[in-house]
Amino acid sequence: MGILETMVFWEGYVSDEVMGTFAPIVVYWLYAGFYQLLPRLDRYRLHTKKEEEQKNLVTLATVVKGVLLQQVVQATIAQVLFLITAKASLSGVPVQPSIPVQILQIFVAMLALDTWQYFMHDTCTRISFCTAIFHSQHHRLVVPYAVGALYNHPLEGFLLDTLGGAISFLISGMTPRTSVFFFCFAVMKTIDDHCGLWLPGNIFTSSFRTHSLS
Repeated sequence: MGILETMVFWEGYVSDEVMGTFAPIVVYWLYAGFYQLLPRLDRYRLHTKKEEEQKNLVTLATVVKGVLLQQVVQATIAQVLFLITAKASLSGVPVQPSIPVQILQIFVAMLALDTWQYFMHDTCTRISFCTAIFHSQHHRLVVPYAVGALYNHPLEGFLLDTLGGAISFLISGMTPRTSVFFFCFAVMKTIDDHCGLWLPGNIFTSSFRTHSLS
C-alpha cells in the first residue's frame, strides 16, 4: 500500500470525488493569489507592473468572473465524470491501483492533456473566425498575470481546458484520488505559465521552461 492509496490528509473527512472537484479550484486561487500578492519584483518580471496596468484591455474583476465561470463548468463536469466512472470493491471502498500504476496514469494524462491542448490551440489560431471570436478574449490580457491563467472565452475554456481535462482523466484511467494530485499539479503549472514572473529556483520554470509572454 502506498501514500496515494491510504495516507491522504482528507481521508475520513471528505470523499475523493469532492477533493477531485474542489481541490484544484482552491489551489488555483491560493497559488494565483500568492503571485498576485508578491511585491513588484520588476527584475524578474517579463513585463513591468506599469505595463500591466496600461496595456491590459480587461479589468481584474472581469477576469475573476470569467475564471469563476469556467471553474463552475469544470466542477460540474468533474462530478459527472466521477459518477459515471465510479468503481468500488466488494466492501464498497474505492479500489486504488499501485503507486507505479498511478504514476504511469499521471504521465499518460499529462501527455493526453498536452497533446489535446496543443492541437486545439493550434486549430483555433489557424482559423481566423475562431481567433477573432474566441481566442482573442484570452489575449485581452496583453500582459499576463497569475489570476488570469484560466481567463478565456467560455467556449474555448470548455474545449481547451475542461474537455481536455476530461479526456486525459478518461484515457489515463486514473481514480478520483489520483486526479486530485494530477489536476492540482496541472493548475499550478498553468498559473506558473501565465504569472509573468521568471523567479530563480522555480521548479516549474527549471523543469518545463514554458511561459506566456502575452
